[in-house]
Amino acid sequence: MSATVEFARMNGLGNKILVVDMRGRPDKVTPAAAVTLNADPQTEFDQIMAIHDPKAEGTDAFIDILNSDGSKAQACGNGTRCVVQALAAETGRKVFTFQTVAGILNAVEHEDGTISVDMGRPVFDWDRIPLAEEFHDTSRIELQIGPIDKPVLHSPSAMSMGNPHAIFWVDRDVMSYDLARFGPLLENHPMFPERANITLAQVTSPTSVTTRTWERGAGLTLACGSAACSAAVSAARTGRTGRKVTINVASAKPPGVLSIEWREHDDHVIMTGPAEWEWSGRVDPSTGLWSSDGTREAEAQ
Repeated sequence: MSATVEFARMNGLGNKILVVDMRGRPDKVTPAAAVTLNADPQTEFDQIMAIHDPKAEGTDAFIDILNSDGSKAQACGNGTRCVVQALAAETGRKVFTFQTVAGILNAVEHEDGTISVDMGRPVFDWDRIPLAEEFHDTSRIELQIGPIDKPVLHSPSAMSMGNPHAIFWVDRDVMSYDLARFGPLLENHPMFPERANITLAQVTSPTSVTTRTWERGAGLTLACGSAACSAAVSAARTGRTGRKVTINVASAKPPGVLSIEWREHDDHVIMTGPAEWEWSGRVDPSTGLWSSDGTREAEAQ
């Protein structure tokens, strides 16, 4: 099957997302297509969110998520907000339930245009994150980079938010670290058998944290929703903040914030933030060859 499908270039706080409509088709966006799309500056992306027909009763769609290197991702909070905005514009609905390989996600679009996604419960068990070594307390694991007596980064909090995360706490501006150099080393560290998302996090007040993320399978990214959730949860878990914080995404363009609440009554993590449509077109999900429909955000305003 080679007929093209509709897709939209969108972003969540600058996190570059391609939302691809695969409903009514049995095939998937191929890893080769993802690599081809990412190689083109106009369609370069952090994640592809491929919308498929629902597989589970009571859900609106199954979302297949691909990283820019063609690998699979289990979760993408910023991408989920983009899917909600796209489907809300199409259907007029405001509430959605999605299935991913990481589980069920519930989401709602608010009147002000922001979107909340229930990202589920965080996972702290070492073998479910997963980590290669057993740690009784994963809020601080033994891992460092740099000289033994003066490491550049050390003792991260580890957890899964549908995908594995390591949060390194730093005392200065997160943009002052060479994450482009450290990121790939840490992502592929033997400690993480399924690789990991690497986030630098600085607590700036009892209710705010600034982050910067190297995404597994995508590299440096302008924003990462599941990393923001992981940083918020880890900050509360280690006593650095309370359970509701503002995440300032340092690398977002324009700078932006996410509101994260780690709910006390059920331990679910609720992420609220914006999504933005940029332009639309059609793509062959097998090859990645695409064409624009000629509209752009500026033309639509």
